[in-house]
Amino acid sequence: MASYYNDATVIFLNGSFVKAAEAKMDFYSQSLHYGYSVFEGIRSYKTEKGDTKIFKPAEHYERLKNSARAMNLPYAWNTDELIAATYEVLKRNNIRDAYIRPVVYAPANMSFVVNTESFIVIEAWEMAPFLGDKLLRVMTSSFQRPNPKGFKIEAKAAGHYVNSILASQDAKAKGFDEALLTDMNDNIAEGPGANMFFEKDGKLVTPPPGNILPGITRATVFEICKKLGIAVEERLFKADELKNADAAFYCGTAAEVVGWESLDNVKFKKNWNETVSKIVQAAYANLIIEKEFEPPIQAGARRKEIHA
Repeated sequence: MASYYNDATVIFLNGSFVKAAEAKMDFYSQSLHYGYSVFEGIRSYKTEKGDTKIFKPAEHYERLKNSARAMNLPYAWNTDELIAATYEVLKRNNIRDAYIRPVVYAPANMSFVVNTESFIVIEAWEMAPFLGDKLLRVMTSSFQRPNPKGFKIEAKAAGHYVNSILASQDAKAKGFDEALLTDMNDNIAEGPGANMFFEKDGKLVTPPPGNILPGITRATVFEICKKLGIAVEERLFKADELKNADAAFYCGTAAEVVGWESLDNVKFKKNWNETVSKIVQAAYANLIIEKEFEPPIQAGARRKEIHA
């Protein structure tokens, strides 16, 4: 198993910087017993200029606040203060290319009454892209996304991810790299921890909000496509249409942008390196390290620089 911390690792816990190995939480926490907590996944990078920058920290901490409020968890923290604390965690641990995990969790509570307080921890560790950097063999999962009438699907809540873990483990046990989940109507939704896009005739298509967690990286893909003049459509679609696509990719903070080789062993029609999706991947890789990017004249993209 991966080692996320050692005896020297420092975390931010409820206003103080403490050693991870010495930190404590209550084993009667409602979060432990019921998965009742919310979290974020954030990344920091060593930029082209050599400094350390957290990518879109305000957006992530605002979503953390919105998730907590959606789940009725008290939230008393200031975004700017949390961003400053996160930079301090990176500094104290001497890491730059990091994955950052803030968690808002509940106190001891074996009942279902609303809590009057909650707690926060910010952890960070070095981590390569979550799904690797090779094209993925993806499997349509028998697991579906939770019914949005049964959950606050827009909240990044810990308990929701039991669904993700089961789907991902099932796919890997069957020899695939990752799962793809549908919604309750068999429309394509998203991956266990990432949004998805497919490409057809130079245009990108992605599932709309409703049965997905509309991610910050997903929003960044929209921004990139707008700058490059790449058309993007949000709509519902089934697996059969997806299998006729030219290309497809996952995107998420942990995964970044990673292409697919196939879905259910059906390979996509175009060479990944000749797709619009590859251009989006390259643009994202440059954006997160604040490096200017000028796309090639191909796949319908305009020659236009993306600036951080």
